[in-house]
Amino acid sequence: MTPPTVHTTALKGLTKIHSGKVRDLYAIDGSTMLIVTTDRLSAFDVVLPDPIPWKGRVLNQIADFWFARTAHIVPNHLTGRKVRDVVTDPEDFALVDGRAAIVRRLRALPIEAVVRGYLIGSGWKDYCASGSVCGIELPRGLELAAPLPAPIFTPATKAEAGAHDVNISFDEAAALVGGDIAARVRDIAIALYRFASEHAAARGLIIADTKFEFGLDDTGRIHLIDEALTPDSSRFWPADTWRAGTSPPSFDKQFVRDYLESIHWDKKPPAPRLPADIIARTSEKYREALARITGPATR
Repeated sequence: MTPPTVHTTALKGLTKIHSGKVRDLYAIDGSTMLIVTTDRLSAFDVVLPDPIPWKGRVLNQIADFWFARTAHIVPNHLTGRKVRDVVTDPEDFALVDGRAAIVRRLRALPIEAVVRGYLIGSGWKDYCASGSVCGIELPRGLELAAPLPAPIFTPATKAEAGAHDVNISFDEAAALVGGDIAARVRDIAIALYRFASEHAAARGLIIADTKFEFGLDDTGRIHLIDEALTPDSSRFWPADTWRAGTSPPSFDKQFVRDYLESIHWDKKPPAPRLPADIIARTSEKYREALARITGPATR
């Protein structure tokens, strides 16, 4: 049975403290909060009016999958408490079941921890302009979507709603969070990427790049927060169709981006409505990503 599609939430008995592009946050107490992953989809940093069925549940399940498997690398924000303990209204629980988690409140670091293993997106644009990405010099002659000699840490600033993240150098990240924390975040992010890439490769997938968010507890210990290694935070490519020199198809909102480019939308609010077939194909891609990432190895 198809679960209810959720674009916005207004849960009874809980105070909403933030609505992001995809997630709604509710206060529980001074140390914990509820994160609800909706079916909202943003493209070109604008939230679209049409939700994508299954998307929120898929993202929540994929993130939980990775949180469970990467705890040996870094602790995460999950508390293990059941959502039913705090969402007691039956209608509200039916809405958020499978798409919510109770997490610790942590001090979020003001950077995106981006790791790149392939040359694509803004990294490709930087490379074409300067031969480097976020100040990291790369070999000459690399093609679009080419693998890098080793994964690189290319942090970015967190943008306000409707704005683009800005790539920064490691030194700029260190100025924002401190040199020791920046180095620890870099090492943890690269370790997470390497671990996940090995898992994905055994399932015929390439993780071209990914971004993590981290927070600190009262003792200064780093925790993985928000989401991890989902199609919204990562580029997953089918390994069997990857070719250097071309932009491979990815398991995310590519159908939506391609459609919006085709109608020459100016990429400013309000966003246009999506055709039913684009919504359906995008939903299928998210569910395929879940099946492949969490499924058995294929080689």
